[in-house]
Amino acid sequence: MKFEAFMLRGLFVACLLVCGLVLGAMVNASPDAVRLAAAGSAGQLIATPTACALPPDGVVCPRLNG
Repeated sequence: MKFEAFMLRGLFVACLLVCGLVLGAMVNASPDAVRLAAAGSAGQLIATPTACALPPDGVVCPRLNG
């Protein structure tokens, strides 16, 4: 009985450690999009403010027929 309790306690500690490491990795993660937005270089990605990054299909990027 003591061995089983020791194993369960060890498993609990290991699970807590893994969960803590995963949570810490998620909190400290810094994706490329966040770094780009923080640097303020979004204007370099799109040349004109009316340009659409996708091909104009009339749904996502509306066609402007001036």
